[in-house]
Amino acid sequence: MSITVASKKYHEKMFPGYRSSFLETDPEFIERFDNFAFDEVVNQDDLDDKTRFMAILATLLGCQGMDEFRAMLPAAMNFGVTPVEVKEIVYQAVDYLGIGRVFPFLKITNEVLAEQGVELPLPGQATTTTENRLEAGEKAQMDIMGDGMRGFWKSGPEESRHINTWLTDNCFGDYYTRTGLTYQQREMITFCFLSAQGGCEPQLTSHAGANMRIGNDKAFLIKVISQCIPYIGYPRCLNALHCVNEAEKKV
Repeated sequence: MSITVASKKYHEKMFPGYRSSFLETDPEFIERFDNFAFDEVVNQDDLDDKTRFMAILATLLGCQGMDEFRAMLPAAMNFGVTPVEVKEIVYQAVDYLGIGRVFPFLKITNEVLAEQGVELPLPGQATTTTENRLEAGEKAQMDIMGDGMRGFWKSGPEESRHINTWLTDNCFGDYYTRTGLTYQQREMITFCFLSAQGGCEPQLTSHAGANMRIGNDKAFLIKVISQCIPYIGYPRCLNALHCVNEAEKKV
């Protein structure tokens, strides 16, 4: 078996002192997977390790990769993703995946943080109240997506207008306004949630455009997509690339 030196070094940074049992049971697979994921892919571009692992965690939430999320969370922390940032990624996932899919990940996160000696609960990151979350959410929408989002919360047919209101006061007012992550980081993880779960191409195209608008340009998004290929495969990543190309035409 010939696992490259670069792959071995990266794996050791992720999991110091750990030797996978797959080396014994599935040596040919591990040779090809590790050499691809931990050498070829990570050395494809200049995306920093912390951003890479934030994208990986968000992607694993999106594709429901619970076992891999549990394995990669300590590795993400080894590369500088803080407990607060981890929690913010998980919290924001509720808006795009729903609590039914996020609940197991919240439990896993708490278990891993406890194993790492992190005291819970973490310091609060909320900046809004019940009274101002709608106003703050609208401002966040406009900051990210442009002035065209002004008044979005009261737009649309009367029978479904409440959903637009919830998008403003709940999705943006409750979550995007929190500290712990920047707008750029929040839009990047949203892009990962949407690309990993599939079937959300209209929303993925919209958020690809939002990413570009706030500084996560096309080249950056392609780097993110590339780093996620080992975790969600080619079809969803190619769909994401198509959405980026479509969004670029509209920005």
